[in-house]
Parts: sequence; C-alpha cells; structure tokens
Amino acid sequence: MIIDGHSLAFRAFFALLPAGRFITDDGQHTEAIHGFISMLLKLLKDHEPTHVGVAFDISRFSFRTRDYPEYKGGRGDTPPEFIGQVPLLQEALSAMNVPWLTKEDFEADDILATLATQGAAQGFKVLVVSGDRDSFQLVDDNVTVLYPSVLGVSELKRYDAQAVFDKYAVWPHQYPELAALTGEKADNLPGVDKVGPKTAAKWIAQWGTVEEIVAHAGEIKGVVGEKLREQQENALRNRRLNALVRDVELPLGPADFERHAVNEQAVREVFGRLQFRTLLDRVLKAGPTDASAEAPVEGDAALEPGVESAPSVKTLVDEELAHWLSKLTASRTPVAVQLEYGPAGVAGYGLAVRDDSAFVPFKAGTGDYEAFAAWLADPEQPKWFFNAKAQVEASAAAGLPIRGVAADTRVAGAILNPAKAPASLPDQVYEVLGETLPVPDPNQLVPDSDPVNAATQAWYVLRIAHDLDTAFAPGTKRVYETIEVPLVEVLAEMEINGVAVDASVLKDQREALTGWADTYRQAAFAAIGHEVNLGSPKQLQTVLFDELHLPFTRKTKTGYSTDADSLADLREGIHEENAGTVFLDALLRHRDATKLRQMIETLEKSIDASGRIHTTYDQVGAATGRISSNDPNLQNIPVRSDTGRQIRSAFVAGEGFECLLTADYSQIEMRIMAHLSGDAGLITAFKEGEDLHRFVGSHVFGVPPEEVTSLMRSKVKAMSYGLAYGLGPFGLAKQLRISQGEAKQLMADYFERFGGVRDYLRNVVAQAKVDGYTETIFGRRRPFPDLNSLNRVLRDNAERAALNSPIQGSAADIMKIAMLGVAADMKAASLGSRLLLQVHDELIFEVSPGEWDTLAEIVERRMSGAAELSVPLTVQVGRGSNWESAAH
Repeated sequence: MIIDGHSLAFRAFFALLPAGRFITDDGQHTEAIHGFISMLLKLLKDHEPTHVGVAFDISRFSFRTRDYPEYKGGRGDTPPEFIGQVPLLQEALSAMNVPWLTKEDFEADDILATLATQGAAQGFKVLVVSGDRDSFQLVDDNVTVLYPSVLGVSELKRYDAQAVFDKYAVWPHQYPELAALTGEKADNLPGVDKVGPKTAAKWIAQWGTVEEIVAHAGEIKGVVGEKLREQQENALRNRRLNALVRDVELPLGPADFERHAVNEQAVREVFGRLQFRTLLDRVLKAGPTDASAEAPVEGDAALEPGVESAPSVKTLVDEELAHWLSKLTASRTPVAVQLEYGPAGVAGYGLAVRDDSAFVPFKAGTGDYEAFAAWLADPEQPKWFFNAKAQVEASAAAGLPIRGVAADTRVAGAILNPAKAPASLPDQVYEVLGETLPVPDPNQLVPDSDPVNAATQAWYVLRIAHDLDTAFAPGTKRVYETIEVPLVEVLAEMEINGVAVDASVLKDQREALTGWADTYRQAAFAAIGHEVNLGSPKQLQTVLFDELHLPFTRKTKTGYSTDADSLADLREGIHEENAGTVFLDALLRHRDATKLRQMIETLEKSIDASGRIHTTYDQVGAATGRISSNDPNLQNIPVRSDTGRQIRSAFVAGEGFECLLTADYSQIEMRIMAHLSGDAGLITAFKEGEDLHRFVGSHVFGVPPEEVTSLMRSKVKAMSYGLAYGLGPFGLAKQLRISQGEAKQLMADYFERFGGVRDYLRNVVAQAKVDGYTETIFGRRRPFPDLNSLNRVLRDNAERAALNSPIQGSAADIMKIAMLGVAADMKAASLGSRLLLQVHDELIFEVSPGEWDTLAEIVERRMSGAAELSVPLTVQVGRGSNWESAAH
C-alpha cells in the first residue's frame, strides 16, 4: 500500500477544519495530521497490507513547471492553518515506523508510479491510495487505486480496471489521453473547449492516443473539430505533463516498506506534543509496539518515569517513613505529593518519585510525624503538586505546614494553555499522558471500584510535571518558575488569613437595599397599573414592547433583549418623560438594588466563626494571567457607587491590628502602553507627573491643559483605555454616546498626535499572526490560534484580545512580582502585619501596631520597583480603619 501524503492530508484537513477542535495549546493546527492518521489506521485494519509507505511532494515546483510554468498555478494560497502540518505528520509517521519519501524535482505521484511499477514486477498486489485522478493510469491486474468518494477520505472507492472503464468509458492506460483532451482544472491544464469526457472517450476508442487524434483532427467535423485544430497544443502539452514517471531513482524499494511495530516511546512523545489522546490509544491498540526506550540515567533524566505502570505503594509511618525520607533529603530529589483530604480533614499523604511511592496515613494526635513534618516544612525540599494551594491549606489546617512548592501541574497546564486550566488531576492525566485515571462515581456512597491511591496519583503528577516541562518556551518557563510557583504559598497564606468583616455594617446595608428594592418595585407597578414579575424576561417583553410600545431592543431567540445594557441604551434614547421612562427607571434601580443585596447576602454567608471571610484566589483564573477571586468574589464590589463604597467599609482591621493599608498602582495599564509603544508624548506625561488624560486631551483637542474640560478628559480617557481593548469607532461611539463620525475623528486626532500608540497596536496583531501568540514584558505567552481563522468572527475576537493581552498580562506579572517581593521582605523583617487581599491593581494589608512605617516603605519600594519601565510605576498608599476609609 502506497499513499499520496499531500493529497490525502489536504483532503483530511478540509474535512476536519470546520470543527475547530484540532489545535494544540501553542496554537498549532493538527486537522490534517489527525485526519490522515485516522484514515491510515482504518486502511491498515481494512486491508492489512504487509508493506506500507507514504509519498509527499516537496513543493509545487518540478520538472513539469519548468516545461509549463503555469502548471498548478491556479491553486490558491495554502491555508495558514495547514502550513506546518506536513512536517509534523512526517514526524508522526516516523514514530509509527511508516516509511515516507520525497524526491526533488518530482511529485508524489511519480514516486507512487515508480513503486507501483516495481511492486507489481516483484509480485506484489499494490494498493495506491490517492486523491489525484492521474493515478488511474497505474491501474492494471496487480495495481488498484483507492480514491476518496463523495463522502471524503472517510470512504474510499476501489478502482480496478473495470471500475475506471465504467466511470470514464476508457481503460486505465487510456485515462491520460482522456484527461489531456478534457483538461485538469486542479493542475491548471486547460483542455480543448467543447470536448467533454464522452467526446474524448469516443475519439480514444477510434484513434487510441492524443497524438493520433490530433493527426486525424481534419476528419472531425463541426465546432469540436474546429476547437481541436485550434487548441491541439493544449492536448499535446497536457498529455506530456500528465504521464507519471515510473522509473524515479529512489532510496527505498517495495521490500523496504515492510510493516514494523510502532516505536511506543516515540509515538507517545510525538502524539503528546500534538495532544492526540484518543488517537494515541488507537495507534497503540492497533498493532504491536516496540517499547525501545533507553534505560534512564542519573540526574535530570531520572525525573522521567522509566516504567509505564505505577510502582507498588507501600504504607510508611514512624521510623520507616523517616528512613525513606532521609534518602530523598540528601539528594534533594523532587517528590510529587498528593493529599487524600476532604471536608473532614486530611486522611493521608501520597508521595512518589520515579520508581517508588509511599502512602502516609494521618490522624492528628497519633503517631510520630516529627520527621515527616520537618520534611514538609523544609523549603529546600522540592515538592510537586497538582493544585498545590488547596493542599497547602488543607495540610496547614491539619497542623503540618508545607513549604518548598517547586511545581504545580495545574498552574503549568494553564500557563501553557491560558484558555483552559485543567479541571482535575484525572483530566490532566488524560490531556497530557493520554491515559485514564479511574474516578469513583461521586453518586455512589460505597463505590464499586477502589479509588486510586494518593501515592499513585502523586506518581502521575510526577510524570505530568516532566512532560509539561519540555513544552515550555524559555520565557514562559521563567514566568512559571520565578513568578507563578513561588506565588502559590503567598496566595495560600492570604486565603488562610482571610479578612475581618463588620457583619453589622453588611446587615444595615442589606436591610436598606431591601427597602429600596421594594420602593422601586412599587414605583414600577404604579407606572403600568398592575404587578409583573420584574425578573421574568418574557413578562418584561410584554410590558415594554406590547403595553408601553417602547422601541425594540436587540433581537434575541426569544424576542427582544431585556438585559441591563439593552435597557440602559433604550432609556438613553428616550428623552421625553412618560410612563415608559418611569417604568424603565424604576426597573433599572430595582435591578441595581437587588443585585447589591444579593452580593451582600453572599458575603454574609461567607463569614466564618472568627468573623472573617476567606476568598479563594485562582492565579490562572484569567487568560491574561490576572488573579481571580471566587467564593466569594471580592473583586466585583463596585468602587464608584455610594453603596459599593459602603460595602467596602464593612471590611475592617481585625482584632490586634491597628489599621488597614491599601496600596494601588496608578494607571498601570497606560504606563505599560507608554513603555511598550515607546510613544514620546505618553512617556513625557508620565515622567513629568502630569494628569495623563488632561495631557492627552490637551494634545488631541489642541487646547492648553488648563482648558481641558471634564467632558474632554472623559472622552480621551475612554479612548485611551478602549484602544488597548480593541475598541473601534462603533464601540467608542456607543460608550461615549456620540456619533460614529465624531468617534472616528476623535481616534484620528488621537493617533495623529500619538503615532507610537497606533504603530504599536498595529504591530501587536501583525506579529501575533506570525508567531501565533502574544508575549508580556516578562515572557508570558498567550496563544491565539484564531488570528488566522477562516471564520471572521473568531478572527476579529482574537485580534481584539491580542491587542490587550501584552498590556494586561504585563500588569498581572508586575502585580505578582510585587506580591512576592513584599511577602519576602515582610518575612525577612519578621513583621506581624499580613497581606490580606489582592483586588485588580490594589493590595490590602492588616497592619500590626508600630509597623506602619516599615510596612509602607516595603510596599511602596517593592511595588514601584517590580519592573523597569521607561516610565515610573507610581503607587498610592492609604491608611484607615476599614477598606473604604483607607482608600486614597
């Protein structure tokens, strides 16, 4: 069996492209590879060839293009998603021990023709798998062509001599004569006008070859005869070019294509990079494998598991555990750790190295855990986890603090694929290793199967960590090792600390909001003369558009939108006061009050017995690298509304602390924009300490800074931030409630005076389209596979995200670096003060008595020095008894 690699890979690519599923974390499309290998597995199963090989084109240039430069010239540009897939496919075939060939100056068809001719002569039955009809000329008693049907590469039609004749009314050796006369659009070979397959077949039956047909052209009557005489050179040229070469000098002959077992280690490595989990299983199950891995050696290579099954788990306690740990302590060997824990606490610790694993059962107050506790708390003993922060906190609650977190595979996986953090260890085992980690049914009180021991889970963590380590680019690896991994312990301590809350302040606010919500509800009912469920989109549609006859909002599947943005736009467009505006005003205020009340209720439910709230931080919760807050979310409390500020006033300094300290970066994203763009005007504004938006407004509107009005300042502020988020004239017009023409002119004036910003934003997207990713100042990468998508919506969304990602990602990196520096200096100074919260560009601390000056100095120095930019990083520090009063 010999296969036309490019032909089938291209067809497989287009068969799978619309699905949009075959993209690796670093943005490499893999449709052609996946589809081709799937087809190959089916071919091997269905036909069981003893010998198999694949032929590829090197390029579209060959001896045929020298003869006729327009040969194949009608083909469009190769889709950007396809580029780079053929070399990866060839790498995968090599791992599978499937030989493949190319030949300079020849096409894959010529290689197939040569091997088919040689194979038939040597007694083989030959199957040629190709999507090129020129291969039909190879068919004879020993050679059969498998050609894609109308269903694509998933169904191949068998063409023997009779099948070719049934379709074209010529025998296989005559097919090139027919193709020469009718032409071949795919190869940019125009035939003879007015000559179709039936006419060509009739001539071939009478005269045999194109040369003979041309010789008898004078005997052919009518228009077709005239066209043949006019265009006979087309037919002669086509026949010269479509003859496949059957004697190409090749390094391999038919016998060299004998099937061999796949190289399991190589297949796992290649398919791992391609992220072919299911396909990996199919390949390994399809036939024999040759696990030809070399024996592991000492040192770094010892981190790679040398076995494919987990080592047996031993249960260790007391002296045996201490002895086991002592062997690891001397060598500083990284140990994967996985806790068995739940709401009731920690039941045990699973530990694993490459070829050994141990389970440490734990029950507080029993056993001798002194050596184990010392090892867990030793920052010099590297420990690898999946989702380390949760386990660090669980262990701390059990009285065994953990230090020395050196790897977190969940964090690593999310950095490599920022769009999706691994949901669980079994998910990551499947994603990275292509293996299945059994998971008990959570709905079964007594599971049918035993859960996987925590020590075995740790062994999987070890393998995942090794595999992910090889996938990092240098800059991304630096971000992971120097920023993200050290941050785990800092965030864990913040979550353990929590923040003190004055419950009475929240209660007062909740009761006030309940009253306001009821007042607004009654006002809405009075405006329309009856009650309605203000939370029902369907009932609201009836009131707004049928009863009040207000203008329609955005169309949805269920009618017209009643979401907050749509109703706010609707209200903005109505200038006269009437029942509709009264109802809308009451409805919008009722929604705001209800939303804030629900927020307070969530906060109240989160207060623990000590009067503190403990949020959960996710350092990879956003694709840009920003930290997110959950359960409850403390980053979504409104800062500009009076009610939001009153909610913040409930967050107070706890007992034994004198006040809160808040530290906030000033306009950090615009400072990063100035740095990255190198725009002289922006840099000057920041260096001279001017009001940025007043400075920009002065230049855009052509007035002195003191004459920049608040409206002018608001417009340039919205535009400055909007540009970094990909805001266009339409979005800017909507945000500022001005015409698109005015918005477009405003942007033009801005870019005329700040050309560095314009050039930078253009170059960000252009470079990302080439690289496939954007990068922060520190090297954090974010892949954007959709930048070259054929789908315009996906492409536009990717371009907007790519504009802001380096800016927001750099801001996230800077904040994380500042947190690490502050935490390290606070520890070095033995301060009792504590870092409590991280909210966007702000940090909140609880200050121990007498430590204000020292803490303020550390915070200002570390935050302002977290990055070396071409403009200063300005930090504003505030002090107060609660979060709101400490705001600056």
